[in-house]
Amino acid sequence: MLLNVNVKNLALIKEQDIYFKDGMNILTGETGAGKSIIIGSINIALGQKVNKEMIRNDSESAGVELVFQIESEDTARLLREQGIDVNEGQVIISRKIINGRSITKVNGDTIAAGKLRNITGLLIDIHGQHDHQSLLNVDKHIEILDDYAGNDISKEKKKVSEAYRKYIEAKRKLEEFDMDEEARIRQLEFLRFEIDEIISANLKEGEDDALEEEYKKASNSQKIIEALQSVSYMLEGDADAGVVSNIGMMVKEIGTIVSYDKRLENIYSQLLEIESLCNDVGRDINSVAQDSTFDPERTNELEERLSVINHLKQKYGNSIQDIKDYCDKKSKEAEILENYDSEKKEAEKNLDECIQHLQKVCDALTDKRKKSALQFEKRVIKTLEELNFLQVKFEVDFKKNDRFTANGNDRVEFMISTNPGEPVRQLAKVASGGELSRIMLGIKTIMAEKDHIETLIFDEIDTGISGRTAQKVAEQMKMLSKTHQIICITHLPQIASMADCHFKIEKKVHNRETETNIYELDYDKSVDELARMLGGVEITDAVLENAKEMKKLASEK
Repeated sequence: MLLNVNVKNLALIKEQDIYFKDGMNILTGETGAGKSIIIGSINIALGQKVNKEMIRNDSESAGVELVFQIESEDTARLLREQGIDVNEGQVIISRKIINGRSITKVNGDTIAAGKLRNITGLLIDIHGQHDHQSLLNVDKHIEILDDYAGNDISKEKKKVSEAYRKYIEAKRKLEEFDMDEEARIRQLEFLRFEIDEIISANLKEGEDDALEEEYKKASNSQKIIEALQSVSYMLEGDADAGVVSNIGMMVKEIGTIVSYDKRLENIYSQLLEIESLCNDVGRDINSVAQDSTFDPERTNELEERLSVINHLKQKYGNSIQDIKDYCDKKSKEAEILENYDSEKKEAEKNLDECIQHLQKVCDALTDKRKKSALQFEKRVIKTLEELNFLQVKFEVDFKKNDRFTANGNDRVEFMISTNPGEPVRQLAKVASGGELSRIMLGIKTIMAEKDHIETLIFDEIDTGISGRTAQKVAEQMKMLSKTHQIICITHLPQIASMADCHFKIEKKVHNRETETNIYELDYDKSVDELARMLGGVEITDAVLENAKEMKKLASEK
């Protein structure tokens, strides 16, 4: 659940530290007090775009931090699969905004937006003021049904997705045969030219590296010979200049006196090693010099062969293996063009088989969806009746699309009748704003029973309802709060009276600055706030008694 929200320098909030509790958390306040800023701040922490105007005028930076306590082991497991360490039982999401840029971290580690969405989707579900409008989008209906069906249709959905991928690939292959005879012959001739050019080169793996090494040696052989001769002369020149000769004389001279001073023994030993080393170097130089010959004809052969290989590399790949792979690929394409008619028939056959298989798995998915839809219909009707819909009818209508998608070919639409005696009609054309809000609340309630999300936020979903209907909505939310943490911004006293924890949001001027503050209310102040919501400007004793009665009745739910 969401334990704490810390907000700094956003809109009218200078700094607020809000500690939510389990059960029903209610936020109330006058219009314009800044209730939406609280939910807006949470959304910002969860990755919503931040307008520069959201940062307070007197600040260069702003930030939001959310602290979640993970109660469900299933949620903890799913978070670990996302790479989030929950060994301490908490997940901390923080976002800092400065100079138009922001950094988001989870448990101290910077995180990408895509991964953040995956994580927050496991922790919290926010239902905003206008989210019920999504019910007007028929394309959303199949998403809602599939979310409800969950694991019941997961295998079928995977099969459809895989079959659709194969169908698209088969369709693409058949489209490759869309050419006339003249184009086919022209393409085949071009492919044969490329294939013949590669095959005739008779390339061998590793040949280019060996040739480069040999060419480097051959093209510089004259320079190598001259350098070796020069060094050899320096080592073994005439008696006056040769290094070997001079070192030999040093050895001889030190050898005559080494027995007179023990310190000379080390010098003598080192000179002997130098003499031996110089002799070895001399022998190696002579050996290399004897093997080094300048062969202009071989150098030209190497140049020509390397030129052929490099030319093919420029056209077909960066290595000999790349060139061979290119040749194999083009050989297959040429084979298809050579057997164009039979290959095209095979592609058509393959596409037909893919379509048949795709249709089969789509039908299986439809059957599974319809079974889940029957359960969904019953659950929705029961929940809507609890939300004061009298004799409501709700059905999930199935039609077939004229094309396939990775999600099958079903077109799902919710149908409803909210008045006794009327037939079901398209929900988008029948339901009013207040009805849509309650229907969405009902669906959210049903979904909450199936998923592991612990925290549900409702931002003024009570628009367009009052009286007994408002009471029913309040009771439904209270029921939901027994298994989930609920955070709700409301203007209805019926809902506010259900609070396990009641917060008031108000706007005040302090030191000529307007600030929004939020603080928890005790029982008496909660009653006063309910009275304000009930009575408006003048709060009479009767209104206060009414507020107390509402609190008492709510505590019995």
